Amino acid sequence: MKYRQLPRTDLQLSEVGFGVWTVATTWWGHIPEAERAALLETAADLGVNFFDTADTYGEGYGEEILAKVLGYRRHDLVLATKFGYDFYDKLTPRIGHQERPQKFDPDFVRFACEQSLRRLDTDYIDLYQVHNPRIDALERDELFETLEQLKSQGKIRYYGVALGPDIGWLEEGMASMKERHVHSLEIIYSILEQEPARDFFPIAQREQVGLLSRVPHASEALTGRYTQVPTFQEGDHRAHRRAEWLREALRKVEQVKFLAGEETGRTMSQAAIKFCLARPAIVSVLPNFTNLEELRDYTGAVDAPDLTKEEQASLDDLWLNNFNPEPAPTFREV
Repeated sequence: MKYRQLPRTDLQLSEVGFGVWTVATTWWGHIPEAERAALLETAADLGVNFFDTADTYGEGYGEEILAKVLGYRRHDLVLATKFGYDFYDKLTPRIGHQERPQKFDPDFVRFACEQSLRRLDTDYIDLYQVHNPRIDALERDELFETLEQLKSQGKIRYYGVALGPDIGWLEEGMASMKERHVHSLEIIYSILEQEPARDFFPIAQREQVGLLSRVPHASEALTGRYTQVPTFQEGDHRAHRRAEWLREALRKVEQVKFLAGEETGRTMSQAAIKFCLARPAIVSVLPNFTNLEELRDYTGAVDAPDLTKEEQASLDDLWLNNFNPEPAPTFREV
């Protein structure tokens, strides 16, 4: 494993981190308990030290499983969690993948932090992240005053913002870095989904904000496993992505297959991760691990050959040309 420093901190993060939501929820399919533990333990054995969870994953289970499986290695790990969703309110049940009510007032933030510390069975959180905030939350001085207080009390070491697609995105990312000077910004970035991340890169480097890149495989389209739109298990969040989106994604993937194969020394999954790591502002990439084969493949990306200048130029050209969509057919009157 290789490591990168989170700017303005003393944290060294593994270039490939572990997004705990795959082993804390059923959004990526049903994984037996023993396999969840094996994934976390094996990841740590392979050198992964950055584990990114949230209090709302499995209503706290995403934090509890880290304490249960990896608690004895706590001081070798960088633990990140998130806050902001009031899943404690049992009077407002969640329906499917519907977004929960959010709270960012000081009392709730302090309460949420104490609950996360308890579930993680730790005295401190390395990286505490505002979970999917809209711009109005980021404009509240009291939110960041509370985070500074938690930091001065030693309960959190650093804080950041995790952006949610279709929830808060470009404006929120800019404000987080330029106005709130957070230490990290979690974003979506992949060969197929490059906006608005491209706008974030120069600002992140100027403001010294570390970017954490999740979903590098674009709902698994970039793993090389699919040639047609798959059918996902009930409850899997990918089943909610429109078939049209996945079909279009797989069309684009056909044009980037030159990145993988024996002659390149990397798999398609590894190429997708190397694409993200080519950006200096990105500190760690968070793929979705659902089995040990994926874990070994994805973590192996750090030792795979970097993308060449020619490969990167081809990808840039494809992006600028929307991956060369086929022209609409023309018809002539006879």
